[in-house]
Amino acid sequence: MTQTSDPASPRKVRILLVDDSAVMRSLLRMVLEPQPSIEIVAAASSGEAGLAAFESLHPDLVLLDIEMPGINGLEVLSTIRRSDRRVPVIMCSTLTSRGARITIEALTRGATDYVAKPGAQNGIREGVETLTRELLPKILALFPSKARPSAAIPSPEPRLTLPPAVSLPPKMVVIGTSTGGPAALELLLPKIPASFPLPILIVQHMPRLFTGLLAERLNNLCPLHVREAAPDNRPEPGVVDIARGDWHLELTRDMRLRLNQNPHENFCRPSVDVLFRTAAQVCAGRLLGVVLTGMGSDGLAGSRAIRSAGGCVFAQDGATSVVWGMPGAVANAGLANKILPLDAIPAEILRHVAATAAHPHRTEAVAP
Repeated sequence: MTQTSDPASPRKVRILLVDDSAVMRSLLRMVLEPQPSIEIVAAASSGEAGLAAFESLHPDLVLLDIEMPGINGLEVLSTIRRSDRRVPVIMCSTLTSRGARITIEALTRGATDYVAKPGAQNGIREGVETLTRELLPKILALFPSKARPSAAIPSPEPRLTLPPAVSLPPKMVVIGTSTGGPAALELLLPKIPASFPLPILIVQHMPRLFTGLLAERLNNLCPLHVREAAPDNRPEPGVVDIARGDWHLELTRDMRLRLNQNPHENFCRPSVDVLFRTAAQVCAGRLLGVVLTGMGSDGLAGSRAIRSAGGCVFAQDGATSVVWGMPGAVANAGLANKILPLDAIPAEILRHVAATAAHPHRTEAVAP
């Protein structure tokens, strides 16, 4: 018997699976099919079949294997992006050096996010548990109306009375990002000239293998020198340090970088809050924080620390964010001095640094 859908029921997230591994397709089905808000519209075993299904079915989301015979995942992604810039594509990646490098390439080509494939040594049960823990929150963050209210919308943060940003010339810029971050950084950082007078510290939520490769890629694209953060390095003008995956990045009182594996904060390591909080303690009001696209609310407490110390915070706007979780939490709590589209942020960073150097003590209003 053919079942008819209730026209009054909410529309499900229609997902296309593209993976040449029958085992991976089976694991994904076991994770996704029990979800009442999700429908698997097709499961393709090759890139060619995946593209045909995409063109005929117009799914809401694509789960795409990277390494496939014939048309590989990067080629499928590029073809999809030529016709559709908005549909979310989550890459399924192996946690190997080769897999990490290709995943970075996919993220900067327009992939929305990635999920690590369970290791071959893991059993079915562990594989399902891993994918349930890692993949489902990403899908629900991309389609928040399908999530339980408690999962989709953080509890409202109280608006505290904060001092206006005094806008003393900042000593450094700190940036936090997650989902959509690699592509955002690839747009932002190349627009900052080599003569930029401040250090830039970045937390991008990524595993250990990925952050070094991301730094290497950005270094090849930017006038600035981009490197993975190393312990005891001193932040330098015109140099970007990216937090190492699985290590928190802190700024010490003597202006050195410190890495540690203290407990996760906001389920993250590295955590944006750790970097922002320690930088605010060291730099006081002479700090500019930037919160870019990402799911969750990491960076919220750190942005409050920056603002409480008299520093300034910019947040990416919802229209240009892949997920307006992290910047949205900052904006909704009244902590953002400016809420900006991604392509306006580099120029605003340069303007803010130049203006505060020329006119110290001028205050910056909080964005409405």
